[in-house]
Amino acid sequence: MLSSASISRLAFTTGRRSVRRAAALVPLARAVATHNATTRSFTSTSSAPRHILFASSTMAKANTVRYYTYPSHLVINMPALSPTMTMGNIGTWQKKVGDAVAAGDVLVEIETDKAQMDFECQEEGYIAKILVDSNTKEVNISKPIAILVENKEDIEKFADFTVDSAAAAPAAAAPAPEKKEAPKLVETPKSAEAPKPEAVAKKAASAPAPKAAAPTPAAPASATYTDIPVTNMRKIIAQRLSESKQTVPHYYVTVECEMDKVLKLREVLNKASEDKYKLSVNDFIVKASALALRAVPEANSAWMNDSIRQYHSSDICVATSTPTGLITPIVANADKKGLSVISNQVKDLASRARSNKLAPHEYQGGTFTISNMGMFGIKHFTAIINPPQSCILAVGSTEKRVLPARAGEEGEFRTASVMAVTLSSDHRTVDGAVSAQFLKAFKGYLEEPLKLLL
Repeated sequence: MLSSASISRLAFTTGRRSVRRAAALVPLARAVATHNATTRSFTSTSSAPRHILFASSTMAKANTVRYYTYPSHLVINMPALSPTMTMGNIGTWQKKVGDAVAAGDVLVEIETDKAQMDFECQEEGYIAKILVDSNTKEVNISKPIAILVENKEDIEKFADFTVDSAAAAPAAAAPAPEKKEAPKLVETPKSAEAPKPEAVAKKAASAPAPKAAAPTPAAPASATYTDIPVTNMRKIIAQRLSESKQTVPHYYVTVECEMDKVLKLREVLNKASEDKYKLSVNDFIVKASALALRAVPEANSAWMNDSIRQYHSSDICVATSTPTGLITPIVANADKKGLSVISNQVKDLASRARSNKLAPHEYQGGTFTISNMGMFGIKHFTAIINPPQSCILAVGSTEKRVLPARAGEEGEFRTASVMAVTLSSDHRTVDGAVSAQFLKAFKGYLEEPLKLLL
């Protein structure tokens, strides 16, 4: 029993305005004291079972301790391996029930919205239960996927374990609900009396019959099609590009670049490479874009709602097609890298992107995007901006074209290799004059490519 003095102290420490209100906390205080005494008796016995449920699998510091029928164990949850990830697909489990796990061991392959990654465990123990099977799709983050125990002899005790059974266990020291008085009957005036059954039946008979729902038309028997399941990557692409096209005020500016000097320089450099690199036209485009961003920093920006963020580095995203969708690996600080470094890095990133082996920092972020469809024979197209970036450059194919002769050249006409590029810009951050300045700088670097080597 708590004394009056104890209740007064309880009122003071809990901030209650009256002793009477503080006295209402006495049942809860007794329950907490009983629970603490029970806790000490359980923890003092080495054989007493405990249930420890961690809030997350690898990074949680706080955990909820409850005393159920299961030995001490760790619940491993579906991790969020990227900032945009809300769910993922479980690949192949690298560990099975009974296997020992050391810190840093790969537990399972997880497909995020952009890549397939190995999930490493940061704890030690034994796999007691796998809660989500291999190849399970659309598993929400923080959903439990496995159970880890410290002692191998505890594994068999989790054969029938489910998260629902643990969650359904009674919570300790829950205060009893307050009793509520039964509602009193209140007489109503005659005008509010319930209608007689005869009146209800008459009204229902006169009411029009509800219209039957239109049947869903069935697909014709001759229809042939295949429903392809949507991957997480495709869902994210659909979501982000729909949002971009609907909310970002796009406009487009096109310029044509003569590529003869780039093609000649590429040929010379590749012959002198000694197989250390093999430059492509796209490598020159990446370098020229990065230097043009340095020359026109207003184009190297992002809309942040309350401000315009202007980047100090040229991190170029290169759109890459993979079997599961489009991904944009990043060549960071491209303005400070040589053509050979850019070439080798782009090839490495593209290769790992197609095999879902990119790390999140290799495809998340970036300040400017290039989408090149010239290798497919596409002459001209417009691209959708990759938010929150302000610009994306759409690159077409290079073709021979007859042009008027320059001043001082013989004859009236000449031939040149011409490539068309179109810059899509966000009009909230990049005005038309800025786009024109960027394309002028970009064109200048490609038509005088020796500047790229400086």
